[in-house]
Amino acid sequence: MPAIPTQGHVVVAPDKFKGTLEGAEVAARLAAGIRRVRPELEVRELPVADGGEGTLAAALAAGFTRIPVKVAGPTGLPVDAAIALRDDTAVVELAQSSGLARLPGGRTAPLAAASYGVGQLIARAVSLGAGRVVLGLGGSACTDGGAGMVQALGVGLYDAAGVELPPGGAALRRLHRLDPGTLADTLAGVEVVVACDVDNPLLGPRGATAVYGPQKGAEGEDLVVLEAGLTRWADAVRDITGRDVRDAPGAGAAGGVGFAALALLGATMRPGIELLLELLGFDEAVRGARLVVTGEGCLDAQTLHGKAPAGVAAAATGAGVPVAAVAGRLELSEGEWRGAGFVAAYALTDLAEQPGDSLTKAAELAEVAGERLAAELLAAR
Repeated sequence: MPAIPTQGHVVVAPDKFKGTLEGAEVAARLAAGIRRVRPELEVRELPVADGGEGTLAAALAAGFTRIPVKVAGPTGLPVDAAIALRDDTAVVELAQSSGLARLPGGRTAPLAAASYGVGQLIARAVSLGAGRVVLGLGGSACTDGGAGMVQALGVGLYDAAGVELPPGGAALRRLHRLDPGTLADTLAGVEVVVACDVDNPLLGPRGATAVYGPQKGAEGEDLVVLEAGLTRWADAVRDITGRDVRDAPGAGAAGGVGFAALALLGATMRPGIELLLELLGFDEAVRGARLVVTGEGCLDAQTLHGKAPAGVAAAATGAGVPVAAVAGRLELSEGEWRGAGFVAAYALTDLAEQPGDSLTKAAELAEVAGERLAAELLAAR
């Protein structure tokens, strides 16, 4: 094991343990365990996210201000959501308004679910003076290509009879005319940056419908309908903008919201964890640290492909600081997690007395992991 510096503070920067603990609670529990063993150490809590669910919570934990906003949920029913604001930067998390968790009763609506609420969140951020909007994509319930999002920002979508289209991906098959409306005025001078870790195009076998549609309840004929709608949508956007970004990496993100962000909001895309670490001030937090602790619900093969712990490990290692991982489950071999830059890895399943405790007693076990980590890696010298 590489030597751990004997001086400096500890940065605790985990992602959420999905289904059990939010990132802030993971950080608090790990920090509590470390402090119990080494009370003299300075421990800084900096929960992170990769642009998906938990992005808003990470921004709030880093000092952004929570602004409540009531918006349309994925099926049009109102939901209580929020944005995070600091100076002229706003953080908008798609899952707050249009995520699977916002579906009434958990019932999917693959053909009718829409991203309208995302546009309402962006509009609220702009009305508060945000000059930069960071849009986190992930957990989407809709496959509407971001059409709902831009409708909320002033774009008109009409059928052949001049009637505005209803929400949802299925209705896009009837799209006849796209009117940019007030979109340019609404976003004048506003930079939109998308936090996104997928490279799927909008259409085809790797597109939004084929890959992610089934996760949102689409099957059989639904998939055909949604693909046809997105194809018509992409053609209409190309005709009005003179640009075709349907094949751009990330266009298929969040049911095609990535496509609309690129094509109509003029957005740029950044790897989610890279953007969030920058936003949360990770470089400053890690300066002079002796150890960084990160983690997520399951450390597995997906972790190695741009998820939050791998991003934290890369950033910490680049700053010359060792990094350890704590996860609910550990499905990587020691060679794999060491190869990803971790000096140690702990799993709640290994600390649990009974099967299932890693889920039902995750908070308590995270503290135990912090204690063990402190005893083994941060021993007084």
